[in-house]
Amino acid sequence: QVQLVESGGGSVQPGGSLRLSCAASGFILEHYAKGWFRQAPGKDREAVSCISARDGTMHYADSVKGRFTMSRDYAKNTLYLQMNSLKPEDTAVYYCAADPLFSACLDYDDVLNMDHWGKGTDVTVSS
Repeated sequence: QVQLVESGGGSVQPGGSLRLSCAASGFILEHYAKGWFRQAPGKDREAVSCISARDGTMHYADSVKGRFTMSRDYAKNTLYLQMNSLKPEDTAVYYCAADPLFSACLDYDDVLNMDHWGKGTDVTVSS
């Protein structure tokens, strides 16, 4: 059974940092494309980032480029999202996603087409 569990969210001031984790079980994360999307209250899902399985190519939304960085620890079957210089507009529930049908990301918004995601972790950026 494919399962993704996000953690690491919280409340921070503008300019702060958080590191989100996504622990996968039931499948080998290394073999599939995966990434992150977010959903702010009352808004549609917004793609954040996507990483290909084969060569690890990463794509990011322009809104987070230079501030957010994905990494992975395949020994722990875990994906991470390091978020720096956080802004109030980054406030949202963050989800990681993966899909056995995807081995590569052509762009960051491919993450929105993936069929498996977790319950999310809440990020609030406020002074």
